[in-house]
Amino acid sequence: MGSPRILPPGAGLSAYRICQEALTNVLKHAGPDPQVTVLVQWLPTTLVLDVSDDGRGAAVESDGAGKGLLGMRERAAMFRGTLTAGPRPGGGFRVHAELPLPPSPTTVGSDRPDHPDEAP
Repeated sequence: MGSPRILPPGAGLSAYRICQEALTNVLKHAGPDPQVTVLVQWLPTTLVLDVSDDGRGAAVESDGAGKGLLGMRERAAMFRGTLTAGPRPGGGFRVHAELPLPPSPTTVGSDRPDHPDEAP
């Protein structure tokens, strides 16, 4: 959702890896045939990532081998972002990350008129 734009160096890879790890956790922990929703939302100063499933989620015991949630939090923190993860009401699991972005060019000092039919 929103208008994608160029990200600061490394932020795009971090966003990709957060989504990748969240989807890997769905495969490992959600059980058979979960429904998964991935939302990427471009706001004026924030990139929002939300990965939700309707599987078993936190009800499944961890194998202790992974550092997935910790790694996702560290990736978000590198860009002064936040990451929350936990069970969803009614079942399933949700990973929600917010990465701050520089304002888009259209939100600060744009020479473009608000309406294309208007002269500057």
